[in-house]
Amino acid sequence: MATTRQRIVIVDYGTGNLNSLKKGLTRIGAEIQVSFSAKDITEADKIILPGVGHFATAMSSLERLDLVDTLHESVIVRQKPVLGICLGMELMAKRSEEAPGDGLGWLEANAIRLAIPAGGRYKVPHMGWNRIIIKKSSSLVSGVEEDSEFYFAHSYYVELLDPQDLLGETRYGSTFPSAVEKGNIFGVQFHPEKSHDAGTHLLRNFVQL
Repeated sequence: MATTRQRIVIVDYGTGNLNSLKKGLTRIGAEIQVSFSAKDITEADKIILPGVGHFATAMSSLERLDLVDTLHESVIVRQKPVLGICLGMELMAKRSEEAPGDGLGWLEANAIRLAIPAGGRYKVPHMGWNRIIIKKSSSLVSGVEEDSEFYFAHSYYVELLDPQDLLGETRYGSTFPSAVEKGNIFGVQFHPEKSHDAGTHLLRNFVQL
């Protein structure tokens, strides 16, 4: 299990207010640092890639901060656990329909726009509370109740090319992957920091990996 000696870095690449995520993790005893420093990321035990906003803008920020190679070294070469949240999960894909240009390419996947029935009650962006259907055993979702709901705010999702990476899915007009796991790489389309007890439980699981 993780201890407070382990340091978790939330990567700050200018995609929104990270205070709620930091506070949520601090409450469960994690040692948290919000940083855009390559040195801090390199020295971290675990990494969180958060984000809301535009895919190309986020990738440009990571490139401008010279963090792409640092993240690749930490996650792919050194196999540090990483959690992508919302846009952070989409950045793990190869590319996105939202804009031209490459993502981080950690997942065999592309980010595509939500497809929902026309004229119905479903809207894009998808904002609100929904369940996840857990598809495989994972330490990340261990102890999460099947009827738990999480808070979503997104217009795109990660379309997986390798079904073995699917950890959980959600029904919103159509069914889409809402959680992924590939070795040390984890991602959730929802916002655990805004998802009350269920979200806190999931974050604690990540801290204790």
